[in-house]
Amino acid sequence: MGFALSILYFVTYYLTPPVIFGPLAAIRIELILALLLMILSIPRLMNSFVLKSPQSLAMIGLLFAASLSVLIGVHWASGAAQMFLEFIPNTLAYFFVCLHCNTRKRIQIFVAMLIFVCAFVIVRGSIDLHRVVRMEMALQADGSESPYLMGMSNSTEETVYRLRGLGLINDPNDFGQLIVCVIPLVFIFWRTRKMLHNLVWVIAPVCLLLYGAFLTHSRGALLALMAMAVVAARRRIGLLPALLMAGALFAAAMSLHFTGGRDISAEAGADRTELWSESLQVLKTHPFFGVGFGNLPDYLGHTSHNSVMVCAAELGSVGLFFWCLFLFPTMRDVLTIASRTKPSEGIPEDTGVGRVAQFSGEIEIIDDEEIRRLGRLLLLSLTGFLVAGWFLSRAFVMTLFSLGAIVEVIYEVALRQGMVAPRLRLARLLPYAGALAVFLILLMYALLRVTNRMQ
Repeated sequence: MGFALSILYFVTYYLTPPVIFGPLAAIRIELILALLLMILSIPRLMNSFVLKSPQSLAMIGLLFAASLSVLIGVHWASGAAQMFLEFIPNTLAYFFVCLHCNTRKRIQIFVAMLIFVCAFVIVRGSIDLHRVVRMEMALQADGSESPYLMGMSNSTEETVYRLRGLGLINDPNDFGQLIVCVIPLVFIFWRTRKMLHNLVWVIAPVCLLLYGAFLTHSRGALLALMAMAVVAARRRIGLLPALLMAGALFAAAMSLHFTGGRDISAEAGADRTELWSESLQVLKTHPFFGVGFGNLPDYLGHTSHNSVMVCAAELGSVGLFFWCLFLFPTMRDVLTIASRTKPSEGIPEDTGVGRVAQFSGEIEIIDDEEIRRLGRLLLLSLTGFLVAGWFLSRAFVMTLFSLGAIVEVIYEVALRQGMVAPRLRLARLLPYAGALAVFLILLMYALLRVTNRMQ
């Protein structure tokens, strides 16, 4: 029951309540779903690893940082309560996946749900785009003719229509980021020596998703695809050949007008680097709690188009610390399970058996090589998210927290099977998270200095 409701919960938030429930959306049925899931999840918490994961603390910290950013940064008490309700669905995503998607089959169903969401938007948008081209009609600036298309002018002043979704993915770049994250996960369904199965359940969906990414004309999505190609290929052919292959793919994509006639260059991205610089200035003037969750456009006239900077500017150093507290152990864990380290090498002298034994929740046994394969696919997915996120203000989206939850489910399986060492203690993670937060800000500062000298 809880798993079925969790899948419905995610579909509702990705495709929006009006699309799923029609007139029933008026009664805020998504909140009813969340409440039911919270009630059903309480008994599972006692036997789950989720409360022992550092990401749980990070999610709770982010939730309160978002509220405090409005309460302290904006001095708006009622707004803080409103931001709490707006942020909590993303927070709950991590817990719902950890609690209810704790088997390989359920993870596959979750991935199938993401494929369905992307396919639904791609098909609906393609139909609308065909109608627009066939009738030679123009879309309104607000997309009133089609909610799944956004018209804009490219660098040559030609009108290009970009595919987008609704709700959480109502921007072409956001939808492109989701597609990029889903493409590696489709290979969860890959079966060795099963040609027909792979053709139907892997190759065909990947082709559809690539077509959808093309229709978004997202430059960030293209760069994310190239980054995933490098990470995936370097294991087999080496780093330099992987870079050359990615360069060839990039040239081919540009020749096919993947970006809709929009350039990828320092000059073309000057407006974004300016926003990054202004976001740094906002952080300097509001260093601790930021300017308030969702309030950055009121200061800059636009969002920062960078996940790190939007987190730092809106939630301050406190929010950025908790965001890094989620990101660091997630990346550390996915790199661990994706490595080729032998099971005996993954366990330190202090095996931490006592800490492993305290988890009594039921999680299935998965073959060691399959765990590593799942880890590599999740690493590619997170790579795509982070590369695309460097050009998007999407630090707090449901997709990131869901991917982090799947990583922890797989890590828990590997931990129980003796493949990996226990999770890092919180006392060790806290300084690492702080160091990562400082590093990201310094990296942004250095990139801006280099970019300014190039222009």
